[in-house]
Amino acid sequence: MAKTLDEIFDSDDLGLLEVKAKVNPIKTDEDRLIDTFLEITAFVEKNGREPNNSSMAEYGLLSKLKSIRENEKHKILLKPFDKHNLLGEVKIEIKSIDDILREDTLGLLNSESDASLYNFKHTPRQTDKREEADFIAQRKPLSDKEFEKYEILFQQVHRELKDGKRRLIAFKDAEKNLIEGNFYLVDGLLCYLESSNAEKILKQNKSGDRVRLEGRTVTIFENGTKSNMLFRSLGKAILKNGKMVTNPYTSAGNELLSNMGIVSEPDVESGWIYVLRSKQKKLKDIPNLFKIGFSVNKVEDRIKNAEQEATFLYAGVEVVSTYRCFNVNTHNFENLLHRFFGNVCLNVDVFNKQNQRITPREWFIVPLEIVDEAINMIINGSIVNFRYDEKTQKIVLK
Repeated sequence: MAKTLDEIFDSDDLGLLEVKAKVNPIKTDEDRLIDTFLEITAFVEKNGREPNNSSMAEYGLLSKLKSIRENEKHKILLKPFDKHNLLGEVKIEIKSIDDILREDTLGLLNSESDASLYNFKHTPRQTDKREEADFIAQRKPLSDKEFEKYEILFQQVHRELKDGKRRLIAFKDAEKNLIEGNFYLVDGLLCYLESSNAEKILKQNKSGDRVRLEGRTVTIFENGTKSNMLFRSLGKAILKNGKMVTNPYTSAGNELLSNMGIVSEPDVESGWIYVLRSKQKKLKDIPNLFKIGFSVNKVEDRIKNAEQEATFLYAGVEVVSTYRCFNVNTHNFENLLHRFFGNVCLNVDVFNKQNQRITPREWFIVPLEIVDEAINMIINGSIVNFRYDEKTQKIVLK
């Protein structure tokens, strides 16, 4: 009686029919190159930095990485394994369908079968080519000198997270919470949103037109890379696998920042931030001299007796700009503002009718556009990461 194949295999007590797959012990040059690069990648993951010449072991890895970076063919081969962007931007030739078909010398891709399956009939066909994804935002490595000031910031944020001065919280609504000067966590890496040129754009959709922020950012990552990714792409990346890093909670100024700009139904209007210019002839000759203060009443009511008050230098004033605020602690706001512009505060004494000397502390010599920028940074909470440089007359990173 003939046996079936299953019966023959089941009765193979000696294992004569078992076949083990042969493993080729010989590695190709490409295999060895990939293994070397993965070894470098493992070092970066473990130490949070690239190898340097501090030891012989690291120097060996550093030499290998340098050699790879100088060979375009090796960079193209290894780019798919480059999850830490050690190789920077690599130009990879993308062949079109026509190129592939022309290289099919054996005719393997020829087909005379019915191709009607690929005709679009019942689904909308996308006709607008996305210009090869328009422009792919690549992370580019910064030089040690360029990254130095950011590295100090990232180290400070890590310390403040460890000490509980900052927290990681859920991220949502990029248009409200993606703010210049703030820190975020993306795929396990801290990033710093240095700048954004996002503007409100009207998007026309079949479901209805809507206005939303569109534009590119300058984003710095703690692994020493820089990206100009789209505002919305950065928001999606944080939303998908990231967190928002809160600002420090240590000073009175941060108590103010944690409340300002977050307006809800039960919130109470605190008053107005105002920027004034003096009408006094001698003071008008001082360029960029402004009084910055806070009032719980309307600004017009606050300044109507300016000629009688020392804080206004016993002179009339002109309203330059005002800002409506909610949940503001007046004392905290004034302290924060005075610390930020303390080095350009007008040093002047005035005397009242009783000949008592008074030193007003709310007059600052600073360009108006810087005043507006600083107040907006106070409102959105990013001012804690910056300082005012009186030499360049710019707001710069601490």
